[in-house]
Amino acid sequence: MLSPALNERLTRVGPGTPMGTLLRRYWYPVAAVSELGRTPIARRLLGEDIVIYRDGTGQLGCIEAQCPHRRASLQYAVVEQEGLRCGYHGWHFARDGRCLDQPAEPADSTFKDRVRAVTYQVQELGGLIFVYMGPDPAPLLPRFDLFVWDNCLRDVGHAMLPMSWLQVMENSVDPHHVEWLHGHYMNFVRELSGDPRAKVLARKHEKVAFDLFEYGIIKRRVLQGMSEEDDDWKIGHPLVFPAMLRVGGGGHYQFQIRVPVDDTHTSHFWYSVYKPDGQYNLPPQEEIPLFNVPFQDDEGNFLVDFVDGQDIMAWASQGGIADRSREHLGKSDIGVVMLRRLFQEQLDRVEDGEDPLGVVRDPAANECILLPQEKKKFGSGGAFRSEFLTMGQGRYSPIAEQVLDLFERVEQQAASV
Repeated sequence: MLSPALNERLTRVGPGTPMGTLLRRYWYPVAAVSELGRTPIARRLLGEDIVIYRDGTGQLGCIEAQCPHRRASLQYAVVEQEGLRCGYHGWHFARDGRCLDQPAEPADSTFKDRVRAVTYQVQELGGLIFVYMGPDPAPLLPRFDLFVWDNCLRDVGHAMLPMSWLQVMENSVDPHHVEWLHGHYMNFVRELSGDPRAKVLARKHEKVAFDLFEYGIIKRRVLQGMSEEDDDWKIGHPLVFPAMLRVGGGGHYQFQIRVPVDDTHTSHFWYSVYKPDGQYNLPPQEEIPLFNVPFQDDEGNFLVDFVDGQDIMAWASQGGIADRSREHLGKSDIGVVMLRRLFQEQLDRVEDGEDPLGVVRDPAANECILLPQEKKKFGSGGAFRSEFLTMGQGRYSPIAEQVLDLFERVEQQAASV
């Protein structure tokens, strides 16, 4: 249970709020590279409206959504060789926000030198476009392994969710929900429709634990019939502070990135990498596909016949911001308690002028940041991967058949050796 005041402190993400100040110390994906063409695209991040574009030099830019002149939308600006030009009166802004031209002002006017648009740092990595909205000097954009590996397939699922990002992140340190929501409840739903039951996901948890590491929290579990020698305990998988979960198994690796749009909306990316163990050669993907993950039917009911739809139902049904003053946490909620304490500790660090957990500043440590993840997840790996793909958001991927074919070919080749 949290007091209403502490719940406010942990959930409000706009400019000037304590949590908003902490979250602005990190980079967030706001779009897929494939979405950005000749025209700018509008986004919202941490309660602020922004516009992303690529100018004629090929450089990315990120600028406040409304022109400093008369507040018209810069989503409808003309992309120039350098920067962009407002479609309303032609004011031209460089990528750093300097006003380069005001066509209707007198030729000898210095007015443009006294006007500057708000801009933010923007980079691309692994097929995604990331934005940093915090103070200088900016930390490095972390080059986590999934973003930089080669010889693999990738896809990106996306959904705009109607709830606070914190509800989503708390789910990431709640292992017990897997056997119930994705196991027992999944089987209840699938039996009603005559679909095959989940087997791997329904296994009972005997023990869970959480350890702090340099990028967040490592989650560990012992399932019924398994021991501390198995991957789920010995290796585990991480919550990458503050807004990402790493999960997968059997050659399927996934980042679930929970981007705080504002207090009550979360832009959710499922960034999947398919990299089987074994001998194979894949040509580089020309474009990483982006696809929408549906979570409601035409009548507004949640789609609960797949893993991620069940999660979204649980997160959204708590309300836009969960009322944590009315909850009753038990001993099984130790991960949730740990995460909330971690956020409070990092809030204090930032207020003291220090870098929070996981900020990367050393280029030598940023070539490829390897994160731990089980290979034989739930004691199987391949069986987990199969259930996770067919009963998860990956079923909507445009390359789903290609992914299944890749694993089948590699496994057949390994079996024939």
